[in-house]
Amino acid sequence: MVKAVKFTALIIAMFSAVMLFAGDQAKIGEKAPAFTLTDTHGKTHSLADFKGKYVVLEWINFDCPFVVKHYESKNMQNLQKKYTGKDVVWLTICSSGEGKQGHYDNNTINEKLKERGASMTAYLIDEDGTVGKKYMAKTTPHMYIISPEGNLIFAGGIDNIKSTDTDDIKKSKNWVQIGLDEAMSGKEITEKTPTPYGCSVKYK
Repeated sequence: MVKAVKFTALIIAMFSAVMLFAGDQAKIGEKAPAFTLTDTHGKTHSLADFKGKYVVLEWINFDCPFVVKHYESKNMQNLQKKYTGKDVVWLTICSSGEGKQGHYDNNTINEKLKERGASMTAYLIDEDGTVGKKYMAKTTPHMYIISPEGNLIFAGGIDNIKSTDTDDIKKSKNWVQIGLDEAMSGKEITEKTPTPYGCSVKYK
């Protein structure tokens, strides 16, 4: 009898833990999961710090050819510059685990950011993958838009042409740009969950 009670209690505890974890995952139209991460200069950034502003999350791995496509062409930097200039917060997140592709020390990352002329608000380190898994980030890049109210309003691919060819950028529909422009003009985002493409996130 005692063993049965203990077993039942264990099952209930495990179920509660699963439900709690599931409830903390990102869902379109709901509050974006809270997080705090440290950037490559040792400064911490919390999502709550940016309440009242649009926030873009960009998952990155500089060794991924799909990321290379958007950085070599300056496509990603141009988006960063355009929207941070409109007071949008742009947080680039690396969830590559130690020893995995895309994982570098802070000095190396800062050199890469300078070389590429990156214009994000901050490059954040998610080495243990906690935040990436909360947002179910699957690819690099994988893009998200959070509203000033803190709701997740976009989660998906950067555009509609799955390739590593920079020539395809000018022919593509940039879903992040379209989504931000629609949201910032008071409209509902037309394409909220376009399929993401790229390299798999290199979780530990």
